[in-house]
Amino acid sequence: MKKQIKFKDKNINYRIEGKGNVIVLLHGFLENLDIWDEFYKELTRSFKVIGVDLPGHGKSENIDTIHSMDLMASTVKSVLDTERIKECVMVGHSMGGYTTLAFAEKHPEYLKGFVLFHSAAHSDSEEVKENRERTVNIVENDRTGFINNFIPSLFASANVNKFSEQIENLKKASAETSKEAIVAALRGMKERTEKITLLKSTKTPVMYIIGKDDSRIPINTALEQAALPYRCTAILLGGVGHMGYIEAKEETINAVDCFARECFQL
Repeated sequence: MKKQIKFKDKNINYRIEGKGNVIVLLHGFLENLDIWDEFYKELTRSFKVIGVDLPGHGKSENIDTIHSMDLMASTVKSVLDTERIKECVMVGHSMGGYTTLAFAEKHPEYLKGFVLFHSAAHSDSEEVKENRERTVNIVENDRTGFINNFIPSLFASANVNKFSEQIENLKKASAETSKEAIVAALRGMKERTEKITLLKSTKTPVMYIIGKDDSRIPINTALEQAALPYRCTAILLGGVGHMGYIEAKEETINAVDCFARECFQL
């Protein structure tokens, strides 16, 4: 069931299905909650599953000129509070992982566990910040060209032809994201703070899903961070880039399912 709430006088769209303990799914940059369709089919057999369109993405409205990770986390909390949900396992893909970490820092009592799905806890380096501003300029001049080049680059090179249909579908979905929303997300990611300290101190179970061929989150960076939490599981996927929910669909669905079951048994 698709539903909406008002947050800062703007519509935030979400989907809620199933019964039982709650898994929250947060998409990444230029994505929307529909990326989780296959996850819904499997996970709702045992869980209540909530997907949220983060601000400016999918059918959620733009809120501001910068969509900080804290702002995105606050929209997620508002959805949970509306549904009277007090505990969940949160799964964040890429930018959704940054949002998950912001949520974990502010509202740890809600989380039975969280998954960093091709995501990480460091902040942007100065070089990456400069690259994000260059990307802003590209988007402002040629949004469509940026999307068409960006989406295929997220996949392992060997998978680009294999998943050509999915890539085209992602391009079409991304094309619905406004220039303003893309820029707001880029600047929100640019300004995010590191969450390494959080990883070191949290007693909440963490899982890293890592693509060995991920061009955005290097495997060494992810493994170093996965060693920090008190309790952490790391799933390493060979031949997978940044899009494991497509490139390794069955493996990643099973990993989330098993992790959530363990978290709710603790």
